[in-house]
Amino acid sequence: MARHGSNSEDYAGPLKRLLLAVLVLCLLGLFVFWRIDSPRAERFRAQIIDAVIPGFDWAMAPVTGIVTLLRDFQSYQRIHEQNQELRRELRQMTAWKEAALQLEQENARLRDLNNVRLDPRLTYITGVVLADSGSPFRQSVLINVGSRDGIVDGWATMDGIGLVGRISGVGANTSRVILLTDATSRIPAVIQPSGQRAMVTGDNTATPPIDFLENPDLVKPGDRIVTSGDGEVFPPGLLIGQVAQDPGGRLRVRLAADYERLEFLRVLRDHGARRVNAPSGLILPAPLPEAPEATAEEPAAPADAGSNG
Repeated sequence: MARHGSNSEDYAGPLKRLLLAVLVLCLLGLFVFWRIDSPRAERFRAQIIDAVIPGFDWAMAPVTGIVTLLRDFQSYQRIHEQNQELRRELRQMTAWKEAALQLEQENARLRDLNNVRLDPRLTYITGVVLADSGSPFRQSVLINVGSRDGIVDGWATMDGIGLVGRISGVGANTSRVILLTDATSRIPAVIQPSGQRAMVTGDNTATPPIDFLENPDLVKPGDRIVTSGDGEVFPPGLLIGQVAQDPGGRLRVRLAADYERLEFLRVLRDHGARRVNAPSGLILPAPLPEAPEATAEEPAAPADAGSNG
């Protein structure tokens, strides 16, 4: 048995080498035959290809599937890159849209300012609102015009529609505007069409009350309220708002100015009005003159005419 196994191993090695040599010769012959440039060899090669290649469709299927998968992956990668690019463009367009909306709102506010009809004797300068007081006890805003622009204490300020307040405090480049809603604000007004005079008194709410009415029965909600010009505080005829009535029955003012969106304010140059040296002069009455004090010694009474007789 051992000798039979050793004979098989002795024949296996030469047989493998012989088969390898035959395979190499066949491949070499096929290569040489495939390189022959002859019409007869070309027809023979075409017949071999027609006979062999169609039968290898099953073998080429995995290769075709892998190639298709690679192409699809490349296509998906390009689609992903395009999607990312579109997302970036969308974010940019969203930012541009926000900027366009803000510019449109500012443009609308400026157009409103230009449409306000004022006394031809009044000139104005437009300022940008920088900040507000942020306090529930003081209603004011800061604008970017000041003494370098000729701003004076006491001048009226308006938005695109109605009166907003007055200048109270002027710096070189900025000014403080006390709003009509501030508790220190007192505006002489006329209610149309009745012609009733009243005082619009700020109370730190969005609808200041109406005080000192001559005849409240002649006033009804919806009536127009304008400045009266009394006391030379404001020029006459500036729109303040409309009369409204609260649940308690008290008459208040629904202000025409949009206090929620104060972006630009028009400062009216009222050169004909008196110049306010102290802002408190607009809200506090002038002090009364003091009474002369009595002299220590009483003057001598004149002599009785009957005593000379």
